[in-house]
Amino acid sequence: MSWLGKLYETYETVQQLDLAQSEQIMPICHTPQNAHIHITLNQNGEFVRAEVLEKTQIVLPATEGSASRSGSKPPPHPLDDKIQYVASDYPIYKGSKKSFYKKYEALLSSWINSPHSHPKAAAVYQYISKGTVIADLIKQGICHVDENQTLLTSWDNPEQPTPLLLKVLPKEKGQVEQGSALVCWSVEIAGDQCPQTWKDSSLQQAWIDFDINNSGKSALCYVTGNNIAAAVNHPAKIRHTGDKAKLISSNDKDGYTYLGRFFDSQQAATVSFEVTQKAHNTLRWLIGRQGYRNGDQVIIAWAVNQPNIPQPLESLDDPEALFADDWGNVDNLTLNTEPAPTSIEPALNHSKDLGQRFGHLFSEKLKGKFSGAPLALTDSIVVMALDSATPGRMGVTYYRDFQPAEYLSNLEAWHRDCAWWQRASKEKQDAGKPKWYRCAPSNWAILEAIYGDIIKSNEALKKNLSERLLPSIIDKQSIPLDIMRRATCRATQRHSFKLDQQWQWEQNLGVACALYRGYAIRTLGRHYAMALETNNTSRDYLYGRLLAVAENIEQFSLDKSGEKRLTNAGRLMQRFADRPFSTWKTIELSLLPYIQRLQNTHGGFITTRKQLLDQIHSLFNSDSFNSDKSLSAEFLLGFHSQRLELMAKKIVSESELNLIN
Repeated sequence: MSWLGKLYETYETVQQLDLAQSEQIMPICHTPQNAHIHITLNQNGEFVRAEVLEKTQIVLPATEGSASRSGSKPPPHPLDDKIQYVASDYPIYKGSKKSFYKKYEALLSSWINSPHSHPKAAAVYQYISKGTVIADLIKQGICHVDENQTLLTSWDNPEQPTPLLLKVLPKEKGQVEQGSALVCWSVEIAGDQCPQTWKDSSLQQAWIDFDINNSGKSALCYVTGNNIAAAVNHPAKIRHTGDKAKLISSNDKDGYTYLGRFFDSQQAATVSFEVTQKAHNTLRWLIGRQGYRNGDQVIIAWAVNQPNIPQPLESLDDPEALFADDWGNVDNLTLNTEPAPTSIEPALNHSKDLGQRFGHLFSEKLKGKFSGAPLALTDSIVVMALDSATPGRMGVTYYRDFQPAEYLSNLEAWHRDCAWWQRASKEKQDAGKPKWYRCAPSNWAILEAIYGDIIKSNEALKKNLSERLLPSIIDKQSIPLDIMRRATCRATQRHSFKLDQQWQWEQNLGVACALYRGYAIRTLGRHYAMALETNNTSRDYLYGRLLAVAENIEQFSLDKSGEKRLTNAGRLMQRFADRPFSTWKTIELSLLPYIQRLQNTHGGFITTRKQLLDQIHSLFNSDSFNSDKSLSAEFLLGFHSQRLELMAKKIVSESELNLIN
């Protein structure tokens, strides 16, 4: 029950914060819904006007059953609901849905006749009792019928525009059902500044008091340890309003829920009505506020205050503490310097915003956007991942409760260990971003580098990879070997990219280097600088450098002659990785015509490149150089570092050094 307890505690803490109404957690005993029709009444329950709503979500009162209703006889909401519930004259106009007016009327009647009644709910009851809901909506031009007084399911008049209600309602097999339009209410009362029932806090509290006092029988709550009203149904709509998946479900008495071990769900575990409502509402609020979404997969991180322990930051005056180094900006930096390590000062009091900044930073890290937002230590940091295998069931696929120092240290380690020079996309460069920048690769960049375009249409691959990378990011675990190897293999397949797609290959190359660097640090204990290591005598690293120099010579010659094609070094890169010694002979021989072509016109360039090749050759052990053993991903580090170094030496002016292509 750890995650339920943390969410419940978070809810209680949020209630103590002075948040704007739009930022508050949804009250318990309520559920979000998309409304389609807005009816305004006066305090005597008389119809005033109506309008169609477009893309309007409201929070309406709901029972435990109606908040997660499904099936052929779904229970009604007590106030705002579909036309088939609120209109007793719905069957008169031959709606195709079944009418549930009697259940709706009975529930609303029991509420307004209780000690927790509210004048606006009473006005709605007075109006629906008249049985003229659809008739009034037809007069107002909201609902539409044919000559037989039957509700239309489609609009077949091309000479007239389609009515707005028929546009906003979802279609089923090309037709709409006006009975599915959800009606919300406003009641105009003299002196009242908030006629909308879904925004009236006094009405919300009146329904909460009624619902809690009429909830289920008492039982031991496994979260609070108290004997209070137990929940029978648990909320859905966690990730969005159309989400039917539940985290807790135990109503399948005829199936496999109990597996023969229990007679009913309460013999397994019991959660109180209040706890499950508050916990799920908090989870929904956190996901919408600071969650990272990957299809149906959601990952959230938030800070939780523990009320039973001293708060070490409560006495602080919230001084700002920023990261010392911005990994995303490399303007005015040279390639021969290693970045300074980041440092974090525990100064900002996140108990006042429950780690919203922290959660946003975590989401940005998964997307590869290290924003440099201020961080501070809090008493507890929770990371939780959710996913659903079926439309009705959802599970917690990852859960960790961290001490802040450990969590922040692990995040810093990920961005430090896997930092490498990354290639910006064309869109980012057009927006003014530098062509090359230092950071750990984004989640999406890793996905594309490993799987290519197939990832765009395969949700399962995206979710699987994100879930497998999560421990490496926040648990400081090693990079999975198969992920690193697949990224390396794709980076060597340069020949599969067209000339106008070389920037995408460069992105893949940066990702592969970053993953191998992180793997080497965490698994092999080998640290690589994010710059050319001229004293590195590793065979694989040196072969990578040779390939970069060969590419540079041929590319220079092609540029001078105006030829647009891939170099031999690029075309043979995959073969070079598999059989470096024999392939290098082929590449070296292919360089001779270009060297001869440039000897007379660019002798200085050729001389320096020959000297560089000799220097690299001199670092080889003769036996290792003559071996045709396949290269490890280390050769990509040597290749990329040497390649960037040669780019950086291409002087634009005497006083400025830029990375250019």
